[in-house]
Amino acid sequence: MGVVPPPAGLTQRGDTAPDASGGIGESPHRPDGVLKVTGDFAYASDLWHEDMLWGHTLRSPHAHAEIRSVDTAEALALPGVHAVLTHADLPAATHYGLEFTDQPVLAGDRVRYQGEPVALVAADHPETARRAAARVRVEYAPLPVVHDEATATAPDAPVLHPDRDDHHAAHVPHPNVVHRQPVLAGDPTHAVADVVVRGDYTVGMQDQAFLGPESGLAVPAEDGGVDLHVATQWLHVDQRQLAPVLGLEPERVRLTLGGVGGAFGAREDLSMQAHACLLALRTGRPVKMVYNRHESFFGHVHRHPATLSYEHGATLDGRLVYVKGRIVLDGGAYASSSPAVVGNAASLGVGPYRVPHVAMEALALYTNNPPCGAMRGFGAVQACFAYEAQMDRLAVALNMDPVELRRRNALTQGDTMPTGQPVDAPAPVAELLRLVRDRPLPPPRPWEVDGGVDPRALPGGLARSSLGEGIVRGVGYGVGIKNVGFSEGFDDYSTARVRLAVVGGEPSATVHTAMAEVGQGGITVHAQIARTELGVSRVGILPADTSVGSAGSTSASRQTYMTGGAVRHACLAVRAEVLRLARDRLRRGERVDWRGDEAAWNDPGLRLVGGEVVTPRGEVLAALADVLGDEAIERELEFRHRPTRPFDRATGQGPGHVQYSFCAHRAVVDVDVELGLVRVVELAAAQDVGRALNPRAVRGQIHGGSAQGLGLAVLEEVLVGPDGTVRNPSFTDYLIPTILDTPPMPVDILELADEHAPYGLRGVGEAPTLSATPAIVAAIRQATRLPLTRVPVRPEHLTGT
Repeated sequence: MGVVPPPAGLTQRGDTAPDASGGIGESPHRPDGVLKVTGDFAYASDLWHEDMLWGHTLRSPHAHAEIRSVDTAEALALPGVHAVLTHADLPAATHYGLEFTDQPVLAGDRVRYQGEPVALVAADHPETARRAAARVRVEYAPLPVVHDEATATAPDAPVLHPDRDDHHAAHVPHPNVVHRQPVLAGDPTHAVADVVVRGDYTVGMQDQAFLGPESGLAVPAEDGGVDLHVATQWLHVDQRQLAPVLGLEPERVRLTLGGVGGAFGAREDLSMQAHACLLALRTGRPVKMVYNRHESFFGHVHRHPATLSYEHGATLDGRLVYVKGRIVLDGGAYASSSPAVVGNAASLGVGPYRVPHVAMEALALYTNNPPCGAMRGFGAVQACFAYEAQMDRLAVALNMDPVELRRRNALTQGDTMPTGQPVDAPAPVAELLRLVRDRPLPPPRPWEVDGGVDPRALPGGLARSSLGEGIVRGVGYGVGIKNVGFSEGFDDYSTARVRLAVVGGEPSATVHTAMAEVGQGGITVHAQIARTELGVSRVGILPADTSVGSAGSTSASRQTYMTGGAVRHACLAVRAEVLRLARDRLRRGERVDWRGDEAAWNDPGLRLVGGEVVTPRGEVLAALADVLGDEAIERELEFRHRPTRPFDRATGQGPGHVQYSFCAHRAVVDVDVELGLVRVVELAAAQDVGRALNPRAVRGQIHGGSAQGLGLAVLEEVLVGPDGTVRNPSFTDYLIPTILDTPPMPVDILELADEHAPYGLRGVGEAPTLSATPAIVAAIRQATRLPLTRVPVRPEHLTGT
């Protein structure tokens, strides 16, 4: 990766080699890395119990239907079947939900989307469980399907949740609207612009496409409770939803994190958790459930598809005057996290730009399409595709360079968001754009190698569809803004327990949190923090479970900020106790051989470095092992970021977000205009990360987010018909980028500290997903001169067929 020298006053990080000490700012090896690449890592789907049964779910084939009857007799008669459960067998609460309790554990009187769970089976073999589920007889009476805004809000539209009772209901224009959030700033009605551009845009439904399917093992306990080992993103929110469904106190519903094969938001909602626990409690036997790939497409939420309408007005010299926009998100059958996604889409809907006059509206609908919820980027992805397409349209109308137009309007520290919230941390939007723009372009005709043709470098790749004729190159740019952490007044906190003791003559730290390690490298960062703050080389990370306080969700780019902040907080408390212990022992004369007088030991700048107590000047006062002796010091503490507040329901004003992150991309594409094939030649990124606690992991996050943005741009879409049925629930027909589709991704990393955050860091994982998609589509537009207002871009969009 090349490194561009930063301008004066900025810090920029290029490649950083691993350091054996493994502290903050270094890139130690991940403890789970070798196991994962060799195939020896134990995922939740590998869980096993010698006495276990297998669970399976019967799902509705209809998107909307009344359930007339359910007959389980034939399924129960099958040898090897131990239990068949329906809605009538639920012991306590019948519904659950992340924000609204609107989703049935098992459908009762009707189903609202294809794939909704109707019955559960436990059997002694997975094939027996599948055959038994097929023998459950369900009589359905199909109902009219709500599939878009027109059918959802028509005067005679079926109301999908007539009994809804939530705090947002008074602010929505129709009962099939989950949530609505306007953002109003200035006076957009009377604002006058020299140049106006308008556009309508569509974003398809994207799947998180994690490679490890939903899986877990529920084990009934002697106290009447249950122990659930599960792949999830948030152990404690699972526990909160499960306890009422099982009719148990939360402390009798114990969760331990199983190995997670990716998440990207889709594991925030419950999938098989309640089903496995219900079967285990009914049978008195451990029950394992593992979805196959087809079932996984129906078993988790997806990214909200969206329709977006924008109008941008600017002066002749390219200064934005106003932005008007409307974003309609399809939330599917249940609310999931749609209200929060709406809040993000509305509040970030104008992008990382200064705009004095704004009229933005975002809303999410209930439909009979698959439920949608959290996915990397969380509402900001859909908005970014539209506002960046608008900036390109405006650049054409003004005959202005698209990067210059963006830089001219770029947010900077001290500006104000449309919500009225000040940008009080570095916002180097213009500099990020400069970095990607100034990179050398890749060479033309990369498929010509040693006098021959490398088909891997051609649009169409190894299929050899293209022969290098009719190929046009394009270059495009995109930049985005994403919030970090939970917003709008949510009590966002994380907990960490840290223990320091002498083990085998050497001081050793143990870190225990409930953070879900889903592949982001959080356990590596926690060890780095403990090494840095406690001055030890030996750090153990205990398995994540609910015996320690909540760590919140592994989402919203928040875990390094929040749970990393909690680990640091607990480490500092342990360190303070170590120094207090040393002073007490010194005062009692127990360790007279220690160096330094009382004044030295009372220096507030004392640190723990390399297993020793060290003064700010580097003088060693004592060995940490001698100070501790037989003592073990442990602290469990919570960490919270500065408070946020809900957006005003009528104006969208308020300090709703705790932190913003920014990323810019430049995409270079080759397009075969005759065949409609696209090859992304290079996807360069520049991102401000505040401080790179683990530079190699940071770069990996930027690469991963960019790859998912590429998928949305040209490949990935869950196709749903007007009858609400999914047409491509498999990796045969739902295509994700492979290594052959992934281009070189040079990265420039800025480190401009946010003084409000631990170590000055910024959440990293989501921002690259935003700007990659519009940059790629902008490059395709430049190559083809087509408007391209929809993603993913398909071959027929490029050839007119």
